[in-house]
Amino acid sequence: MTDAFRPQARAPRGFLDKRAADLRAERRIIEAVSTVYERYGFERLDTGAFEYADALGKFLPDADRPNEGVFALQDDDEQWMALRYDLTAPLARFAAQHWETLPKPFRRYAFGTVWRNEKPGPGRGREFIQCDADTVGSARPEADAEMIALAVEGYQAAGLEPADYVLKINNRKLLNGLLEAAQVVDPGQKLGVLRAVDKLDRLGPDGVRLLLGEGRKDESGAFTKGAGLKAAAAEAVLEFVGAAGSGGDRAATLNRIAAVVGGSAEGDAGLEELARIDAALTGLGVTSARAIIDPSVVRGLEYYTGAVFEAELLLETLDEKGHAVSFGSMGGGGRYDDLVARFTGAQTPATGFSFGVSRLAQALRAAGRTGEREVRGPVVILALDNSAIGEYLAVAQTLRAEGIAAEVYLGSSGMRPQMKYADRRLSPAAVIIGGDELANGTVTIKDLDLGRKLAAGVSDNEQWRADRPGQVTVPRADLVATVRGIVEAAS
Repeated sequence: MTDAFRPQARAPRGFLDKRAADLRAERRIIEAVSTVYERYGFERLDTGAFEYADALGKFLPDADRPNEGVFALQDDDEQWMALRYDLTAPLARFAAQHWETLPKPFRRYAFGTVWRNEKPGPGRGREFIQCDADTVGSARPEADAEMIALAVEGYQAAGLEPADYVLKINNRKLLNGLLEAAQVVDPGQKLGVLRAVDKLDRLGPDGVRLLLGEGRKDESGAFTKGAGLKAAAAEAVLEFVGAAGSGGDRAATLNRIAAVVGGSAEGDAGLEELARIDAALTGLGVTSARAIIDPSVVRGLEYYTGAVFEAELLLETLDEKGHAVSFGSMGGGGRYDDLVARFTGAQTPATGFSFGVSRLAQALRAAGRTGEREVRGPVVILALDNSAIGEYLAVAQTLRAEGIAAEVYLGSSGMRPQMKYADRRLSPAAVIIGGDELANGTVTIKDLDLGRKLAAGVSDNEQWRADRPGQVTVPRADLVATVRGIVEAAS
């Protein structure tokens, strides 16, 4: 007879188990950022986790089974649907579906879980939470500037200092104008240039120069085909992406960019939009110390149509083994004027910003910047007499009615394991009701925080047990007041 199959207890790669502290950290970020969004007048919208696969339209090259980049399944009506990979594609579908009845521009914010079927890495899961704000129906660069101001306020509300991150701004039209001037018209070659520029932080100018030209061989010997630009065009691209210089002044950066890309129609349009964004940011109180113009920012190679922005974390972060780990982008966004048009055929301007909530929470923890204590447990009422279980439950309900978290121990262990349970839960207090307490109408309350503090200096265990520090017996009528004092002192 063979042994019964026992599956290995394991979580799939890229999917994390989160306990109370992790969930509270994410919730705190969501609440802080959502408050900023609502202060700017954005309406909350929630769409379903699934969308029809053809409505998502970003990672779907496989017509027979559209599951590259997404988690997809076929419904009983034979239509493919997939878990949303972001919160923007569902917004585009919603806007197209309800456009006639929506206020225009339509300003919405949303938060929720998204899923991506891709290789996981540090701070990069297959399931994570985003918190987005978007404006659909405004082509004004000032709408882009508002997204950047939202991001700056949002990161501040989430607990970051100005030196903890940098918010970079670019415009896709600038590089398009540069390539136009260099007579690069092939879409595939343009995409190759964008991909090369996107690797600037990782490969540096020399590596990008190779990818702009014939190609690059990495340390393993693998060869990546380049964009095939001529040497002069490649150098012009490198001069363009380096135009941010060492200083962050936005006006000075725009002047340097104009010297490289000025003269082409699309490049000039991009420069004008960035100049208007700069002026709007100044009016919104966002200085060059908080948000800079950086031509090396690419984002969403086939997604964004104009302004793009990205928030990069600068905090030093360490993994569980103490090794440095880079989380990179904490969020970003930009203008995507073609997304709604996939449904309607009519271009509808739109812009937005997305906070990577899960990644930011993980990064803050890795930087030791959560600012939170361990999650406290409830007050635990010990169950010492099965015949008195109704009394224990009544005590728990009395505390709950007064806003104090409480639970009755419902395991099968004795008093010492029950106390150990309360300690492991990091409970502020334990309530003990034995035979004497039942007979006298009293309760014994043990201040577990005080006990933990005093235990650190104990050398005589017998004396410790005799003294019972932090333990008081009070009339049942004084239960709530005594427990509340302990709980409030612990908070």
